[in-house]
Amino acid sequence: MWLKPEEILLKNAFKLWVTEKDNEYFVLQRRRGYGEGGGGLTGLLVGTLDTVLDSTSKVAPYRILHHTPDSQVYWSIACGVTKEEIIQHWDWLQQNIMRTLSVFDSSEDVTSFVQGKIRGLIAEEGKTCLVQEDDPEKFREAHLRFEKWFELPPEEKLVTYYSCSYWKGKVPCQGWLYLSTNFLCFYSYLLGAEVKLVISWDELWRLEKTSNVILTESIHVLAHGEDHYFSMLLHLNETFVIMEQLADYSIKRLFDKESFQREPALSDPLQITKRGLEANAKSEQFRTFFRLPKEENLLEVHESFLWVPFSHFNTLGKICLSENYLCFASQDGSQCHVIIPMREVVNVEKPDSSSRALTVCVRGKRALRFSEVRDYQRLANTIRSRCGISASPQHSASSEDVTLMVGQKDSSKAVSTEALMTVFHPQDVENLDPKMLKEKMKEQSWNIHFSEYGRGTSMFFTRKTRDLIVRGVPEALRGELWMLFSGAVNDMATHPGYYTELVEQSLGTSTLATDEIERDLHRSLPEHPAFQSDTGISALRRVLTAYAYRNPKIGYCQAMNILTSVLLLYAKEEEAFWLLVAVCERMLPDYFNRRIIGALVDQAVFEDLIRENLPQLVEHMTDLSFFSSVSLSWFLTLFISVLPIESAVNVVDCFFYDGIKAILQLGLAVLDYNMEALISCHDDAEAVTILNKFFDSVTNKDSPLPPTVQQASVGNNDKSSHISVDISELIREAYEKYGNIRSEEVESSRKRNKLYVIQTLEDTTKQNVIRVVSQDVRFSASQLDELYNLFKRQHFLSCYWTMNSPALLHHDPSLAYLEQYQLGFQQFSMLFSLLEPWAFCSIKSTLSLWVFRLIDENQDGLINFKEFCCALDTLYTGSFTNKLKFLFKLHLPPGNLIWHTKIMLKTSEKFLSLSIKLTGRGKVDLQAYLKQWQNEILKKEETIKDLPRINQTQFIQFSKTLYNIFHGDPEEESLYRAVAHVTSLLLRMEEVGRRLQEPSSPPESKKPANTTAGEESSTEESSTTPESSDTSSSHNSQDLSETEWSFSFEQVLASLLNEPAIVSFFERPVDIQMKLGQAKVAQLKSKTNK
Repeated sequence: MWLKPEEILLKNAFKLWVTEKDNEYFVLQRRRGYGEGGGGLTGLLVGTLDTVLDSTSKVAPYRILHHTPDSQVYWSIACGVTKEEIIQHWDWLQQNIMRTLSVFDSSEDVTSFVQGKIRGLIAEEGKTCLVQEDDPEKFREAHLRFEKWFELPPEEKLVTYYSCSYWKGKVPCQGWLYLSTNFLCFYSYLLGAEVKLVISWDELWRLEKTSNVILTESIHVLAHGEDHYFSMLLHLNETFVIMEQLADYSIKRLFDKESFQREPALSDPLQITKRGLEANAKSEQFRTFFRLPKEENLLEVHESFLWVPFSHFNTLGKICLSENYLCFASQDGSQCHVIIPMREVVNVEKPDSSSRALTVCVRGKRALRFSEVRDYQRLANTIRSRCGISASPQHSASSEDVTLMVGQKDSSKAVSTEALMTVFHPQDVENLDPKMLKEKMKEQSWNIHFSEYGRGTSMFFTRKTRDLIVRGVPEALRGELWMLFSGAVNDMATHPGYYTELVEQSLGTSTLATDEIERDLHRSLPEHPAFQSDTGISALRRVLTAYAYRNPKIGYCQAMNILTSVLLLYAKEEEAFWLLVAVCERMLPDYFNRRIIGALVDQAVFEDLIRENLPQLVEHMTDLSFFSSVSLSWFLTLFISVLPIESAVNVVDCFFYDGIKAILQLGLAVLDYNMEALISCHDDAEAVTILNKFFDSVTNKDSPLPPTVQQASVGNNDKSSHISVDISELIREAYEKYGNIRSEEVESSRKRNKLYVIQTLEDTTKQNVIRVVSQDVRFSASQLDELYNLFKRQHFLSCYWTMNSPALLHHDPSLAYLEQYQLGFQQFSMLFSLLEPWAFCSIKSTLSLWVFRLIDENQDGLINFKEFCCALDTLYTGSFTNKLKFLFKLHLPPGNLIWHTKIMLKTSEKFLSLSIKLTGRGKVDLQAYLKQWQNEILKKEETIKDLPRINQTQFIQFSKTLYNIFHGDPEEESLYRAVAHVTSLLLRMEEVGRRLQEPSSPPESKKPANTTAGEESSTEESSTTPESSDTSSSHNSQDLSETEWSFSFEQVLASLLNEPAIVSFFERPVDIQMKLGQAKVAQLKSKTNK
């Protein structure tokens, strides 16, 4: 690697370098302790220095210096990890520089020319690198050490590196932490003790910041059941954010593809940078806080004051700018924030340059005044340009539209334009009962709030807004406020007519999702009048079907029907659709998929909060998994499934304002309210009964809904035995006791627990696969565990360095356990070459192809773990007969015949079409699936008599395969002689059989003349007629088959059994544990980018 020329004084080198080559202008040196004659005390000291000091000139084993005659000053211009690399640089200097230097008169001119040339080479290298680092020179040096120490594939992208201490036991090791796209690496070398650690991000179970008595603050990593601690980090928070981002990126890309969204900064694993990861982390926080679409990225942040008209003072905060939104959040504890869509901005004014202020005018004759903005001129120009781009004709007419129903103009007549509650329970204006009066008072409070804080998309969100939410939202405003708080109003405004198009496109489609939707339609709030009529059922069907069509990865999941039915009660149909989008894709990520990962993660977060806030309950119930199972429905349905509908909607109000934090707070309040009863219960069933009775007793005393609309409680008969609880009081108590839980802490806990949840699911899959496979193989459980890890790692290796790897499609968590991870041929070939028992086999690639074709039973071009293990089990622990039978079958279709590839491709196409039917939008052919399953169960054990005969071409190839397998073995010569002897013996037997058949006429060829009964029997066993050979093996033409011969497996087996050398070779035990260990070490190094 060429280095930026740096001056070095050899007087101060302490003899740490040995000169290998030199000439008039250049010196090639080797570091003491490396290469020939290295080691000793000098080597230990040099190695320690190389690890602790941060300079490649002190680390690389080889370097080239430039000097001029009679000068004590030397310039380092190149370094290398290997001798071959440095020799290439040396040869280049000899061929391209040395001749030119002779024309210069002065030493200064020589040095200037060399330095300029080297800088030019570095600049050319920099042009080929698409990613610019903050300090390219220093980063290049670090990358050199990274490649030298860890020997990872050259495609692996180093993201950043830090100096830190790694705690191995109770002793800290000072070294360097390297964070790359796919691996966490650490290296330390102190006085001969080398510590090297390489952990892939997909192996992490825990990643968290911790502190204890010894370590004030450190980063804890759990992988492979081992704890790793990294401390003494200068920028610990920055390091942790990068690690968290890399782990999350790896988990999403490799395990949780349903939620994986391509980010501009993360689109290519070869181009991920520290800067990109930090920007992505900030954008995630920005989108989560302001409830913005996933397409929005944080572009600029400006510190400023915002004039708050209702409080008559300036509040300090930050302006956050994205592609389509201008947002502000206070930092002085006032909990004030505002979201302004660029489409609502009509003008930007700069009234006073002295105060560095600007005024943003929005529709509805409102303005926001920002002051003390450092770069206010550029900010004003940016907002103007973005408004000009984002403004569109369809939005200009909605300036005074405070009901926020943008997009309804294009609605189809088939789409309901009224909330179901207004249809089935219209409010009686003249009704003056106490509940209706209280409802009117709530509406009045909100109208006052709107007059002070604004109404619509640019409304101020303050502490007072939350107080009004906690007290309960009036029925008439619920739909509008849900749209506003969730951000769904912005989605609908920017996608006019989208829902109507979806409804039309999805109309009449028949998929697995639509079948499930039809089944659950009448289970959605069946006691509510709205869903006892076709109006409500049809609206529910349209919304769920349209969403399944929009997002086929989620499709339809149970609990979506319950949530959507409540949304339809208070929002118009199109609004309910966009609310569902906001919930499924932003507010409750990964909830509504096949593995409900998001709900499991939030349950883990809930358990952490129970430990932190309810220690008495934890002391009594050490196993908190009970609360996870009980609370699953709380999270999936936002308490709608356990609370009466008139109470549940109050919970939904809080959820749309505060997100999952509101559900967690309420869950803690429920457990706290029932603390004494839960502590005194004796088993889980009793605890479930206590909680069910409590939920049945929850009421909403302020609800204006009539009894016909209110949900009947399951435990009404026992209601008198339990004191009723008002939902508003319960929610208020939840905010008072647990309102200090911060949304940022919840999001951090989500990321931390997501690693553990996904790895737990993966571990469950592994245990189930091992349990199934162990019944058919002779490997031990620990060996199967290691084999599974190798198999899974091989799958990931083909995904690490490319975004569009077809191998990513081979992992589908929704399939049966055995089918979740599968290997294509390239992946299988690399893994098989590491594990096959014949270490010196010279035709590994060809043999791998034949084995792959043979064990790919369904011929779909993929191998599952069971197929892989059964093949290895035969080759490792099978009898001589079974091993020979396996090799024999390799040379029969579908093993080595070229023409069979066409058949395999056709079969793959059929399987692909079947898999599309099973997983896509087509219906599942259950009859075909069950028939295939029945055939597998009834499949009988194959005997050697069932094997077809091997023809001439196949037998020759079989013999070659044996020669190649024996190549390099210590008994190679005797094995070759044995194969030659068997081959000649079989050929002589065939020749005898052929001569005995020659005198007979063609019609009587099956009964040779002049033979005894015994000879006749022997001949029939040793040879077949051309027709039978042709039918059983290669299907060649009759004329060709008359000149060919063939052998049965019994003949080959009998002949080889007479050769002790061959028998002992195949019966030689294989050290399986050693093989697995070697494969684990070599797997990463054997990776090739194909």
